[in-house]
Amino acid sequence: MSKKGLTQTDELIALENEYGAKNYKPIDVVLSRGEGIWVWDIECNKYIDFLSAYSAINQGHCHPKIVKALVEQAHKLPLTSRAFRNDQLGPFYKELCELTNSHMVLPMNSGAEAVESAIKAVRKWGYKTKNILEGEAEIIVCENNFHGRTVTIVGFSTEEQYKDGYGPFAPGFKTVPFGDAEALEKAITPNTVAFLVEPIQGEGGIILPPEDYFKKVREICDRKNVIFVTDEIQTGLGRTGKLFAEEHYGVQADVTLIGKALSGGLYPISAVLSNKEVLGVFHPGDHGSTYGGNPLACAVARTALKVLVEEGMIENAANLGPYFMEKLEEINSPYVKEVRGKGLLIGVELYPEVGGARQFCEALKEEGLLCKETHDNIIRFAPPLIIEKEDLDWALKKIKKVLTMKI
Repeated sequence: MSKKGLTQTDELIALENEYGAKNYKPIDVVLSRGEGIWVWDIECNKYIDFLSAYSAINQGHCHPKIVKALVEQAHKLPLTSRAFRNDQLGPFYKELCELTNSHMVLPMNSGAEAVESAIKAVRKWGYKTKNILEGEAEIIVCENNFHGRTVTIVGFSTEEQYKDGYGPFAPGFKTVPFGDAEALEKAITPNTVAFLVEPIQGEGGIILPPEDYFKKVREICDRKNVIFVTDEIQTGLGRTGKLFAEEHYGVQADVTLIGKALSGGLYPISAVLSNKEVLGVFHPGDHGSTYGGNPLACAVARTALKVLVEEGMIENAANLGPYFMEKLEEINSPYVKEVRGKGLLIGVELYPEVGGARQFCEALKEEGLLCKETHDNIIRFAPPLIIEKEDLDWALKKIKKVLTMKI
């Protein structure tokens, strides 16, 4: 205890509250160390991580091979900018394209940057290839979407809080209901260049589409000459038990956006994956990023992808996800409306009258399990893909205790 009677945790939270912008409302735990599926706070309390930094840490905290790659490259050459070439970029491109069946890669830093880059690419494709009049390009998005926090992106969000006070917004976006292929087709005009969609709406509450939805979308986009863009920043790289969530629905997008777990949580890197028709619209000077494609990020990403595949993490998510869902559904809780998800991306929706999911997340923290609410009434569970069955069983006991407690 300090001389003021505050714990170190209290003091650090107070510092954040005094000097930091209030754009987050985190669970009040101050973490200082992580290893695998576990994290420790500054008071040495141990927790199992069931959020994985919103799926950025699919490979687990501080995976030793990824850490080694980061340290070795940091000692060699962290940054060149794209004014010069580096020895990590070409191999990164090749390995990523071969893994994902892509033809071309555009590396960026954050997920939102990947989305913005895709918007620029499909608009330019519309003007240069589809011959739409300059300034008339339209992109169709879905209700309840989450694609990032830039002004352009929040402008086409249907969540009013994300938009409040930030206008005016960029034109050129139409919104249709998620999972409604007929509404998509009706919204398409000769000026439509792309349809941007999450295969599973993560931030929106782990919302899954009808099973035949994306096959219909693929057919519509082909017939109407519209670029089909999937945002796999949260759902991709093994989270749902497939390399990409779109694989569950038997389709391949024209453009796929990845980030988060692309570095295993060690360094910001994202990428736009596509073909030469779409990404080929860019010429020197059209688009760029000082840090995009830097050698440190590329070295980290190459190793993060390698361990994801070689250590069977995708298969582990495919095997343990249904088991976890089944056990959650067996919990006889008066508060739970529905359990839904794919792989190790699972949402537990509570009845609105319960009073929100936050209280359950805070109770789980006291039990040694960290997770976070989304859209008020939904608990999101997304542990690292290296988790084992015995760890899930331990977590399920804690979850059952909290979901059956009196409130």
